[in-house]
Amino acid sequence: MLEALAELVGNGGHEKFRHLVERAQQLDPVITAVAHPCDGVSLESAAAAGKLGFIVPILVGPEARIRDVATSHGIDIGGLEIVDTEHSHAAAAKAVEIARSGRAGALMKGSLHTDELMAAVVARDTGLRTSRRISHCFIMDVPNYPNALIITDAAVNIAPGLVDKVDIIQNAIDLAHAMGVEEVRVAILSATETVNPAVQSTLDAAALCKMADRGQITGAVLDGPLALDNAISPEAAAIKEIVSPVAGRANILVAPNLEAGNMLAKSLSFLAGADAAGIVLGARVPIILTSRADSLLTRLASCAVAVLAASRPRSKAAAQP
Repeated sequence: MLEALAELVGNGGHEKFRHLVERAQQLDPVITAVAHPCDGVSLESAAAAGKLGFIVPILVGPEARIRDVATSHGIDIGGLEIVDTEHSHAAAAKAVEIARSGRAGALMKGSLHTDELMAAVVARDTGLRTSRRISHCFIMDVPNYPNALIITDAAVNIAPGLVDKVDIIQNAIDLAHAMGVEEVRVAILSATETVNPAVQSTLDAAALCKMADRGQITGAVLDGPLALDNAISPEAAAIKEIVSPVAGRANILVAPNLEAGNMLAKSLSFLAGADAAGIVLGARVPIILTSRADSLLTRLASCAVAVLAASRPRSKAAAQP
């Protein structure tokens, strides 16, 4: 398996993502419905993850088009099941149906728009909703940062309220445990490390920390509000005299809203050379989100994280409605 990984992506760099892929390879493969894999990037991602043995892809989309893409890009899809649909909208609905039936343990975005897939996921009568709010996590492989860093929510919840943030944080904590993180440290971000009644995110942070104290959020130690420097830099935390098991050592960063989270993740990617795997949680199955701009290793890491999440028993809070 390790030789196959090296053959696909080479041997250099991004050890955190390689570790996630290797960890997923130790588990049973997860049947994964791939919605509309009709370009080279999405089809290559599904086929490569299948070759590495941690997913079993079901390709859902126009069969003739999928086979044309495979031929034109030299992608081996021999032996993979194809469920023929007319177009991307039908592919999203069918892939969700396969996951809803229990046949697939994960869902993967192909070459359709994220909104199109998520519309099928959140459909009230036919989708994959649970009692847990759906949220997105970026898993960041940041050079010179010791561990993989989870940023949430940067893609689904635009302006989450306090109740939404409880689920967003719990989803991220559960993911961290599935990834094998032994001590989960959650920093609730704002522009300052002190509570300011004029800044709503600081009030939310204070309330969320107290909710964790009362057992309403479990599995991690929380602190906030924390500014970004205080959350990830021990030196900055020391200068500000912040005494906390989280400050300077966070492995989950909770953004106050989607705009802040998205800008943070993309700043790390484009200014700090980080790679970002993506996954949506809180549905009946984990949902793999990849980008055409991602490296193959990053796309494989997204698949690996979903396998790890799918293999971890869900808490009661994430049970079906």
